[in-house]
Amino acid sequence: MPWKEPGKGDKDPWKSGGEQPPDLEEIFGNVSRRLQSLFGGGGKGSASGSGEGNGTGGLGGAFSLVLLLIIFWVGWDSVHVIDEAENGVVLRFGKYSRTLQPGFNLTLPRPFETLTKVNINNVRVVEDRGHMLTEDENLVEFVYKVQYRINNAQHFLFLVREPEQTLRQAAESALRESVGTNSLDAILEGNARTKVRIETQRVLQETLDLYQAGLQVTEFNLVDVNVPIQVREAYSDVIRAREDRERFQEEARVHANSVIPEARGTAARISEEAAGYRASTIALAEGEASRFTQVLAQYELAPEITRKRLYLETMEQVLSRNKKVFLDVDSSGNILYLPLGQEIDGGNQPNIIPPLKGTSAIGVDSPDESAKGRSTGREARR
Repeated sequence: MPWKEPGKGDKDPWKSGGEQPPDLEEIFGNVSRRLQSLFGGGGKGSASGSGEGNGTGGLGGAFSLVLLLIIFWVGWDSVHVIDEAENGVVLRFGKYSRTLQPGFNLTLPRPFETLTKVNINNVRVVEDRGHMLTEDENLVEFVYKVQYRINNAQHFLFLVREPEQTLRQAAESALRESVGTNSLDAILEGNARTKVRIETQRVLQETLDLYQAGLQVTEFNLVDVNVPIQVREAYSDVIRAREDRERFQEEARVHANSVIPEARGTAARISEEAAGYRASTIALAEGEASRFTQVLAQYELAPEITRKRLYLETMEQVLSRNKKVFLDVDSSGNILYLPLGQEIDGGNQPNIIPPLKGTSAIGVDSPDESAKGRSTGREARR
């Protein structure tokens, strides 16, 4: 070596000032002695130590190092901190021992005990689709989601081999059961969709509890419900025809609701008018009959006076409805007089015309004058 060439002396770079490098056995011996002093050991050794002492110190150092490693391993593998959202499942020699709650926990080191942490608050989602038969034997396609979480870590890890696959199969079975009790129209139109969702979630949870899967279903949702794509267009035509039928029925119902009350009101009005007309006609007839009876009694007592009275009343009724006035003239007979001014003004004034000289108005004369005029006219014609 270069440092041992002739003339250069002993220049070993591993030696400093002629001292030997530190021996590993000596280091382990020092550590061993310190550990023995800490644990109450009374090992003695001299600085000059014999070969036997050095061998003992080397074994003690190795033992101390192993002991340190064991202590570190036990401390590292036996102390566990479980989060609030987790549970710890402890296995002792591969067999379930206990479940640790959140917090600071101790276990035996491996391989005596092993710890598996399971998150029990995390909500997981499984989405799937399938074809089911309805009560009326129609095929419906469903897309659904199941939200679940772990409620028993022991059952989840050991009692079911594949919990998620079990959940899928149980959800499909529960959905088939719920869909099979409802018709196609009720499911597609939304009337029974909520019922199917609630019933499916209930049946699914009962099935998982029966299997002891350690799962709790938090929500079951129907993402999409529709008929298969092969018949979707034909079913759309059926739906449109059904909607048209319902629209026509609703329009007819509205029309009937508007016409029937009006017809009933008209019928009631006509019935009331007929009843009023009947009552008025009967009352008028009874009044006329009573009046005729009274007039007959008076006529039997005084026939001439009664005839004159009846004549005057009749003429009064006739002339009161007629706007023409007849004048009786002694020289030239009857003259027709037409009051045009009163026709234009509205005809509300009474048709009383001042009598001319030597004339008298029939509409306003007294019964005696009227009778006298008639007798004069008869005599003139004779």
